[in-house]
Amino acid sequence: MILTDTHTHLYSEEFAADRDAMMQRAFDAGVSRLFVPSIDSTYTQQMYAMEKQYPDNVFLMMGLHPTYVKENYLEELAHVEAQLANHKFYAVGEIGVDLYWDKTRLTQQQHAFKHQVQLAKNYKLPINIHCRDAFNETFDVLEEEKGADLFGIFHCFTGDFEQAQKAISYNMKLGIGGVATFKNGKIDEFLKDIPPQYIVLETDAPYLAPVPHRGRRNESSYIPLVAQKLAEIYGVTIEEIAQITTQNSKDIYGI
Repeated sequence: MILTDTHTHLYSEEFAADRDAMMQRAFDAGVSRLFVPSIDSTYTQQMYAMEKQYPDNVFLMMGLHPTYVKENYLEELAHVEAQLANHKFYAVGEIGVDLYWDKTRLTQQQHAFKHQVQLAKNYKLPINIHCRDAFNETFDVLEEEKGADLFGIFHCFTGDFEQAQKAISYNMKLGIGGVATFKNGKIDEFLKDIPPQYIVLETDAPYLAPVPHRGRRNESSYIPLVAQKLAEIYGVTIEEIAQITTQNSKDIYGI
């Protein structure tokens, strides 16, 4: 059984004490494909180091995270452009709009998002979207950029059924992680109405650990817990969920 974590921050400081052991636990759990999003330029070298250490398992994205859109965001976007021109990546991400922490930089966030979507199109890459408290603002950009060359993953999808359908209409898969196991997560209430070919698995480790680890550090070895929850929702085996979601990730990332 091959499982894919489509979004995991392997370079996080929270793994500093046991990173190699954490990776081995993931492999032991059948999670052999791990896709790593970028946050900003300060993490680029750690990302490259992870890729070098695990070349058959770790696949990188490049992008500027919306909450890291600060005064120097144009410099950060230049860094993204330079990395895309000189290194192999499998997506532009994570990019998007986040109004949970700061609503004052909406214009800059949307500019950075749109610019990076256009970079993804230029490189014929998928995008990996971060959206928090900003579905309308995120959809505004996607509406402007929609087309056959726009595709990717709506990471950590936490919207409602209508928002899920809208995301899918823009050629997006829905990244489903630990939130699906939460009692108040709500997405489990309508996931059964979303065909599984639109679903991929993720952890967003070290954040959003699934039950029974909720509130503690998340890691990629917990992907089977998310897969088991989806198996229950769809009334299929965990092996079927693994096969479908891994194929979905291959359709997006091209590997």
